[in-house]
Amino acid sequence: QVQLVESGGGSVQPGGSLRLSCVASGRIFSINTMAWYRQAPGKQRELVASITSGGGTSYADSVKGRFTISRDNAKNTVLLQIDSLKPEDTAVYYCNARVLVGSYWGQGTQVTVSS
Repeated sequence: QVQLVESGGGSVQPGGSLRLSCVASGRIFSINTMAWYRQAPGKQRELVASITSGGGTSYADSVKGRFTISRDNAKNTVLLQIDSLKPEDTAVYYCNARVLVGSYWGQGTQVTVSS
């Protein structure tokens, strides 16, 4: 079992920044890749960014240049630095840990961007 706890969401104005954090516990040695997803009301869950155990990163085209994912294996933590926030970034952001036969999800943290 892997447990994931997200934090750092909130309500901000356009152009603002947030730093999301995800702390993993349990069978962390089984994790291959960690990622951030987001889901807006009425829309499909979307992959935002991912990072491999070796530190390789990948981003959705819509967030390149604004979002940065990083991983601290010693602290079992993955971070998502979000800059230049736009209203369309409003969603619940979920941490995901991939294993061989499936994945684990956190409870999510709400990000709201509005004037």
